[in-house]
Amino acid sequence: MLSTQFSMKRLVEASYIFGLKIFRNRSKRMLGMTQNSYVEKVLQKVQDGTLRKRFLPMRHWVRMSKKQSPKTDEELKRMLDIPYASAVGII
Repeated sequence: MLSTQFSMKRLVEASYIFGLKIFRNRSKRMLGMTQNSYVEKVLQKVQDGTLRKRFLPMRHWVRMSKKQSPKTDEELKRMLDIPYASAVGII
């Protein structure tokens, strides 16, 4: 146990950490996390009109097409190394 190696206090069971709600169902042996509170805050901002419009950092006349997709195995392999969420987050 960690308490044998570290000085620890007995605290209550965690219900939130880093904005994530932690839920537990001991009878079904389930433990999970949800971001419902974050989603609700975002939706509330949208409904209140407190979110401001932002322009994408790209030219509006640029047309995207499948012709721009990777064509060779090397191009495809390079694209597979880019995590989708990171690529979109850069935008």
